[in-house]
Amino acid sequence: MNRNYQKELDRLIENIKKEEKVPRLFLHSCCAPCSSYVLEYLSEYFEITVFFYNPNISPEEEYRKRVRELRRMTEEMNFRYPVRVLEGAYRPEEFYQMARGLEEVPEGGERCFRCYRLRLGEAAKLAKEGGYDYFTTTLSISPLKNAPKLNEIGEELGEIYGVSHLPSDFKKRDGYKRSVQLSAEYGLYRQDYCGCVFSKKEQERRKKERERQEASLNFGRSVVH
Repeated sequence: MNRNYQKELDRLIENIKKEEKVPRLFLHSCCAPCSSYVLEYLSEYFEITVFFYNPNISPEEEYRKRVRELRRMTEEMNFRYPVRVLEGAYRPEEFYQMARGLEEVPEGGERCFRCYRLRLGEAAKLAKEGGYDYFTTTLSISPLKNAPKLNEIGEELGEIYGVSHLPSDFKKRDGYKRSVQLSAEYGLYRQDYCGCVFSKKEQERRKKERERQEASLNFGRSVVH
């Protein structure tokens, strides 16, 4: 049965509204643009620690740029409840070790699923250690990310570490569209690939294919005229 994670989150938030205590959320973040809408939305109901842990990002210059943009955005945005940024350790060797043997797997496959688990696992562990009420990730806002798989992994990790996973599919209700609007409003850097060398390679391949198709189309028009 297909689950509607947005409706599940709606019900959870309705219960939160009835409570006096503001719950604490440990939110894994992949980048500032994806975090913009999620923070605008969830900071109405949670006190949030934004956790930037992405050993998959390459090169390091790209990683540092995304961290800076996330910090700048959280400083410039206004929130109902406190939002702070926590940067995890940047250890790309952990990602490459995880991806060994899966280098040629297409984007969106098993390599990506293991990458989800790598990042969410660290978030779940720290959420438990920090006494947070919930943890989740901004990743589900992307149309290219598998929300059911993210939630499946999050729930498994929640049971392992003993901390509640917040259900999410942030692309719902025009969440992705709103993130694009907020990115323009705050002048955020919007990367054109997920972060790892494999996604960058795939993006470059798609770009060359588009250019080839456009060149072929333009040539055909010139012949007709």
